[in-house]
Amino acid sequence: MKILVLGVGNILLRDEGVGVRIVESLLRRYDIPDGVEVLDGGTAGMDLLYAISGHERLIVCDAVQADAPPGSVIRISGEDVPVFFQTKLSPHQVGLCDVLATLRLQDEHPATVVIVGVVPEDIDLGIELSETVAAAAEDALAMVVDELAHAGVDLRDRSTRSREVA
Repeated sequence: MKILVLGVGNILLRDEGVGVRIVESLLRRYDIPDGVEVLDGGTAGMDLLYAISGHERLIVCDAVQADAPPGSVIRISGEDVPVFFQTKLSPHQVGLCDVLATLRLQDEHPATVVIVGVVPEDIDLGIELSETVAAAAEDALAMVVDELAHAGVDLRDRSTRSREVA
């Protein structure tokens, strides 16, 4: 099974970049096995067409607008994914919606799409996540790891490996 974990967002707008920060943590903390690709999609939009094409499962990490307190971690899947794009937080989400629609027309869309989102607290200019969202990013990363485990992917935590070697 080909799986893509895609982090999207603008890292120059504080919490809007949480999706990118989540995949950065995933890459830093875990050995990624064959069959799983982890990509910082930034704000690429339609440029992600070929990156997503051919994957059976897509896990998108992003900031999400929701009727929930800042820092809430939200899982969106199935029929709720199109609704996510109707309440966009930023222009990159429109681009991702267009990419998924184009892939569906070409019959190359992922069979499973899951969005792991964090409700932002601060989307002003800046490169650091707010404390609230930085803490929530840890929970969101754990949710991504769980999604991968549910798909049969056994991630190896690098900190565990270095303790085993010592």
